[in-house]
Amino acid sequence: MSPNKRTPLFAVHKGLGARLIPFGGWEMPVEYSGIAREHTAVRTTAGLFDVSHMGEFEVRGPEALDLIQHLTTNDVTRLADGQAQYSALAYPHGGVVDDVLVYRHNAENFMIVVNASNTGKDFEWIESHNRLDASVENISDETALLALQGPKAATILQPLTDIPLDSLAPYHFTRGKVLKVDAIVSRTGYTGEDGFELYCSAEGSEPVWKGLLDAGASSGLLPAGLGARNTLRLEARMLLYGNDMDGTTSLLEAGLGWIVKLEKGEFIGRDALLKQKKEGVRRRLVGFEMLGRDIARDHYPAFIHNREVGHVTSGSPSITLKKNIGLAYLPAEHASIGTTFQISVRSKLSEARIIRTPFYKRAES
Repeated sequence: MSPNKRTPLFAVHKGLGARLIPFGGWEMPVEYSGIAREHTAVRTTAGLFDVSHMGEFEVRGPEALDLIQHLTTNDVTRLADGQAQYSALAYPHGGVVDDVLVYRHNAENFMIVVNASNTGKDFEWIESHNRLDASVENISDETALLALQGPKAATILQPLTDIPLDSLAPYHFTRGKVLKVDAIVSRTGYTGEDGFELYCSAEGSEPVWKGLLDAGASSGLLPAGLGARNTLRLEARMLLYGNDMDGTTSLLEAGLGWIVKLEKGEFIGRDALLKQKKEGVRRRLVGFEMLGRDIARDHYPAFIHNREVGHVTSGSPSITLKKNIGLAYLPAEHASIGTTFQISVRSKLSEARIIRTPFYKRAES
């Protein structure tokens, strides 16, 4: 028996011939028909991901909003009913506990979605700081999450749901039926493409998964694994917790100052982040392209004038752009666009250049 947890779709993935790997305490599909093929399907047609390993918490009660405002760095009072927000939990010293999505059902009912490997840690963190009259429940085990991403996602999903998708704006969500299964459908994602995330019961996940694949087959929809999810999110400069940020890095260093609302009032980590903003960060997360053929992988050290000054946090060939790209922390004084530096690849220094991000941005429709 595997020591790792499995999603409700584990047997389905095995039946599809997926390559399964340990990831964040889970046994997850990394690819089905090949990372490049699945990546390209998401960019050109659509891909379907099982991301049921993600964690979900319900926060309810008259003081639910105040608790989330205290816990997260973004301003949750800006959310309307049916709206979702990218945010983060921060430590008092400014490091990142986790990056999260906050969904507002109404003023007394929210859902927080957290990274799979952080689910236990995040729940304990929230509980330990819940000194208000709010109920916090971990609903991860009974909740499945599928992500349908790509330019044909709406075309595939619309005939299968009673939700009018045209009226669902980005970072909004609603409840409805998908293939007769109760679901929350949000217009969010982690690939840089238009798409939807579908929350349903664990029991309902298999008919939704199979129904979507059947309906989308003629459009080119493919099941996609974590390998393609990683290359897609890197092209779109969507950060990965544990690689691009963690408890030792701040949101300001990671370029996520736009989800730090210092003016909203007190929240955990505010004083440290305010101090860092006033003094200026000492390092920044930058995007780079390799100038040669070498591929910079995660954790490779970065050098300037033969002195080690940082490291790669994410690195990969860009399947869409046909070049090798990555993210790295460098000293702030060396973080300007166009700056060249070196990355140690198999004990050889290879040239890289800082470029603007996101590396890939889909055309406005």
